[in-house]
Amino acid sequence: MPLASLKTYLHREQRLLVGLVIGAALATGFIKLAGEMAEGETQAFDLAFLKSLRVAGDLGTPIGPHWLLSSMRDLTALGGVTVLTLVAALAVVFLITRGRFQQAFYTALATGGGAIFGTVLKSLFARARPEVVPHLVEVNSLSFPSGHSMNSAIVYLTLAVMISRSFEERKTRIFIIGVAALLVLTIGFTRLYLGVHYPTDVLGGWTVGATWALAMGLIATRLQASRKMEQPGEDPA
Repeated sequence: MPLASLKTYLHREQRLLVGLVIGAALATGFIKLAGEMAEGETQAFDLAFLKSLRVAGDLGTPIGPHWLLSSMRDLTALGGVTVLTLVAALAVVFLITRGRFQQAFYTALATGGGAIFGTVLKSLFARARPEVVPHLVEVNSLSFPSGHSMNSAIVYLTLAVMISRSFEERKTRIFIIGVAALLVLTIGFTRLYLGVHYPTDVLGGWTVGATWALAMGLIATRLQASRKMEQPGEDPA
């Protein structure tokens, strides 16, 4: 094996190992968080945090200027089913228009599978919504892990990882993934500000979503390495 090829191989294997270690850490963190939540050990922290986002003596009023509540309601919609489905569909179409059919199929499978996994996971814990503060938006589903936090992480991070695989430039990849991560963090915070989730719900959602996106990225890397998916910078169209 040529020296250059050997270096590339070793670098790829090192990245895979690092990814596996991070994924294992995230999965372990979620299991521990879920266990503490189920035993009620996080309840005091959850309640105190939600109350800290409301005006003292008036739990129905969130802290901050009046326009902030409207902004939080607008931003939280970015983690809703309708918007996430639309974004995922547009991303798949974008990849198809570039002639990256294998990557488009895998992206659809990754985001769709993640949404199904998240729904199943949510039903297993069956945690009720917080009632310590009034909800500032209408909700009617279970609480742990946060669906908006989890699904936005699954969709936006998975799409960021998959789309970034189309580019060779490191700065471009970092920018795409960075924007997705910022969006996911913002959506998670809106659920706390609006009083519809406990902090541990959001943390659990972020953890699951990040783990899923990381796993999808590692699998995509292996598929590209084995020439079963279009290569970075390759534009068949």
